[in-house]
Amino acid sequence: MKFRVDRDVFADAVAWAARSLPVRPSTPVLSGLLIEASDEGLVLSTFDYETSARATLSAEVADEGKALVSGRLLADICRSLPAKPVDMVIDGARVSLTCGSARFSLQTMPVEDYPTLPDMPAASGTVNSADFAHAVAQAVTAAGKDDMLPVLTGVRIEIDGSTISLLATDRFRLSHRELGWEPRTPDASLAALVPARVLADTAKSLTSGTDITIALATSGAGEGIIGFEGAAAGGMRRTTTRLLDGEFPKVRSLFPNEHLTTAIVDRKELIDSVKRVSLVAERNTAVQMAFADNVLTLDAGSGDEAQASERLEAEVTGDDLTTGFNPQFLLDGLSAIEQDTVELAFTQPSKPVVISGRSGEDGTDPGFRYLLMPRRLLS
Repeated sequence: MKFRVDRDVFADAVAWAARSLPVRPSTPVLSGLLIEASDEGLVLSTFDYETSARATLSAEVADEGKALVSGRLLADICRSLPAKPVDMVIDGARVSLTCGSARFSLQTMPVEDYPTLPDMPAASGTVNSADFAHAVAQAVTAAGKDDMLPVLTGVRIEIDGSTISLLATDRFRLSHRELGWEPRTPDASLAALVPARVLADTAKSLTSGTDITIALATSGAGEGIIGFEGAAAGGMRRTTTRLLDGEFPKVRSLFPNEHLTTAIVDRKELIDSVKRVSLVAERNTAVQMAFADNVLTLDAGSGDEAQASERLEAEVTGDDLTTGFNPQFLLDGLSAIEQDTVELAFTQPSKPVVISGRSGEDGTDPGFRYLLMPRRLLS
């Protein structure tokens, strides 16, 4: 194996592929990054039996071949290289990397022991890369982080014709995001539970090109796989991951059809006020929110401890209401909304609030909804 490649393109591709490497690999070869050189250019791959990453890029290949080297070490080296072309060549059981006057010699691992990457399923459709990255960033806000409840660490992707729905919940909050896409089959109806961390990292990393191709293959035995592919500097990038096995809770019914109290508030002012008031909130206590006479009053702290209170203008419709929420969860939802104004919709104080953005005179933004359970207020 012998090739020359642009330093920036190579370093970016290595860093992208290496981000999927396991922290504690079950076998040494899974810490490796596979480099394959052929007449068609370079392919850089990583795989941990769950998630695979594959980057293709252009290069001047003098001799074809394969090499498996430490992925994180190669990524660290590439970040430090000067702005010169990179030359790599196999030298016995080592790989020699030269960039300008910098030279590195890396130990290789046995290529024959490296697992075969899964094939990309047949394409299900395409979606605008920037829109998808934004939608995923909103949806994962409510995804769980407790590995003891693996189903809740995923994002449920539901495909119905030309609409994709993203749902996530950690039992205390729920996010729902919808966006349009171009399905290969107009009447497609599919569903998948994708690890939230993988989905978030992948969507964010595939925004160089205009579109992302989504490929989904499901089965009843928990062996489903989803793939994402998009253009990048100097080539293409592809990620596949196994779907989570388990029944995602039926959460759509949690969004109420009617609301008795609604409040429209400036989003930035509300975020700033919650941050200030929550400074005195003790751990695991709520920030109280009282809605009355077109005023939102926020309170935190109690008894002999520090206390804080702040009032905001709010367009309140319906019954007066006092409730309270985990301040960080509230801030997470507000920060995920992009509109300047938000609507908080309630049925009663002990029931969840539905938070959504307001788009001018057209009302609420149907694209993203954030449902948050209230917390018990201290008497």
